[in-house]
Amino acid sequence: MGWTGSDKAYFQRGSLLWFAVITLSFGYYTWVVFWPQSIPYQSLGPLGPFTQYLVDHHHTLLHSGYWLAWLIHIGESLYAMVLCKSKGITDGQAQLLWFLQTFLFGIASLSILIAYRPKHQKRT
Repeated sequence: MGWTGSDKAYFQRGSLLWFAVITLSFGYYTWVVFWPQSIPYQSLGPLGPFTQYLVDHHHTLLHSGYWLAWLIHIGESLYAMVLCKSKGITDGQAQLLWFLQTFLFGIASLSILIAYRPKHQKRT
């Protein structure tokens, strides 16, 4: 999973399986929201008619949900920065990695940071 040894520079990459699932799902969602006319609905099995129904009857909701998902990812990324500071992760590169990973993959990354217990937790 890859992480650095020091508590100040702690970073752990998330599961590649989750990252693949999230990337494919968000990619499909982006495709549905912005280019619904180019989707081969008939070639997607049960997902095709369901997606076409959503596009035809709930496109505004899909569009709003898409931007809400990105807004949630921004919030999760900012919370990751707060967690980094509270857990004593002060290395700038590690903080940037947590921010970017959480922005792109959301809770799949944030849950790793939440579960992290530093050896020498900062007392407040």
